[in-house]
Amino acid sequence: MTNHETYSSPLATRYASPAMQQTFSYRERSLVWRDLWIALAESSAKLGLDISEEQIADLKEHRNDIDFDRVAELERELRHDVMAHVHAYGEKATKAMPIIHLGATSCFVADGADLVCMQRGLRLVRARLLGVIRALREFCLEQAELPVLGFTHFQPAQPTTMGKRASLWLQDFLLDLENVEDALERLPFRGVKGTTGTQASFFQLFNGDHAKVRKLDDEITQRMGFKKSVAVCGQTYPRKWDGVVLSAISSIGASAAKFAGDIRLMAHRRELEEPFGAKQIGSSAMPYKRNPMRSERICALSRYLLNLAPNALETASNQWLERTLDDSANRRIAIPESFLAVDAILLLVQDVSSGLVPYPRVIEQHLSNELPFMATETILMACVQQGGDRQELHEAIRVHSHKAAHRLKVEDGVNDLLERIKADPAFVAVADNLDELLDPSKFVGRAPSQVREFMYEVVDPVLEARSDVRVPDGEINV
Repeated sequence: MTNHETYSSPLATRYASPAMQQTFSYRERSLVWRDLWIALAESSAKLGLDISEEQIADLKEHRNDIDFDRVAELERELRHDVMAHVHAYGEKATKAMPIIHLGATSCFVADGADLVCMQRGLRLVRARLLGVIRALREFCLEQAELPVLGFTHFQPAQPTTMGKRASLWLQDFLLDLENVEDALERLPFRGVKGTTGTQASFFQLFNGDHAKVRKLDDEITQRMGFKKSVAVCGQTYPRKWDGVVLSAISSIGASAAKFAGDIRLMAHRRELEEPFGAKQIGSSAMPYKRNPMRSERICALSRYLLNLAPNALETASNQWLERTLDDSANRRIAIPESFLAVDAILLLVQDVSSGLVPYPRVIEQHLSNELPFMATETILMACVQQGGDRQELHEAIRVHSHKAAHRLKVEDGVNDLLERIKADPAFVAVADNLDELLDPSKFVGRAPSQVREFMYEVVDPVLEARSDVRVPDGEINV
């Protein structure tokens, strides 16, 4: 059957990058299994086991020679995926067949490969986060001074700037970077722990030599790119580590959904739009539409991702005694899908961040409709400074504000508060200066300075310290 006749995950066919798909591909996982067997053979020989250089050379020579049809045939016969690979490898590397998997349990390769793939996946996520942070940094600085109406409870509030609003998104992604790097730094290897974590098989192979068994564990851990292995485990590495990793990457979904949700709200107000292709169609029925489809997809994928992290912890909570197998089928889906989902999300976030289009005139119009209400305290203080009676002026502004609000909401939608104040003799002292008092830039406080301080003092040092991290290629497919 062709790929069009069987189900394929949309994360693979539509959303995630080739780099992340390769990281969790069956071939890549199978190659890591073989790397583990090679590391086991080399390290065991180094510590004195009867494994020849010829056998190790045979393993290395046939490392990439995987007959997946033969593996599938053997698995149908043996009903065991690891042993199917052992036999398929041994049929190619015939000299090494007697020593493949010596002393190991299935979790040596299965868990070891999971950890290697997660480590590689975390590095890719880290790089994509840096790409997002760089793109948002540019936008924040470009829009640091553009006043925009603020919202609390999604009701008009004190103005801020577009750059300041975007800096809130950036700050969330910085925290995600910290979490991902923390998980990457702390993630341990399983090492060689035997069938129930006691290392009994290796203890026997090395004739009761504790030091050699510990050395074997340390050496393979280092060979596979980890700083340490778990101190103790059952048959599997503690599934709590899946929870740590998936919590770190699923948290990105929260940041991304907040980012995309804000863009959707501003797109509704026509203040900001995500990139829109020259030939892009917003709606099959309504040609004028410019729907924020990428932001909506970010929210959709984030919702899926956020629901995978609790799944990992539930699996950890159901590991009976030294191990039970009800984790296996679940983890085959949950771990790769989490990484493919976060990869797709970050590709979209970087794409949107790199092409955001603000509309200053619309933003200014929205500000002008609300700013008179927000400026009432400023006007009041200016009049008092000119000798006015604070209580009388407050009452006058209250009356004018209610009448202006009624016209705005019930009549023709015009906010005529300024005209009412100018026409009131009580405010003659400031009538000529009202336009100056209502300059939007006077209502954003330190927002522009906060943006620059945040970028130069917080964001830039993070980026400079990671300047050698290359953001891998990746484009959104649809």
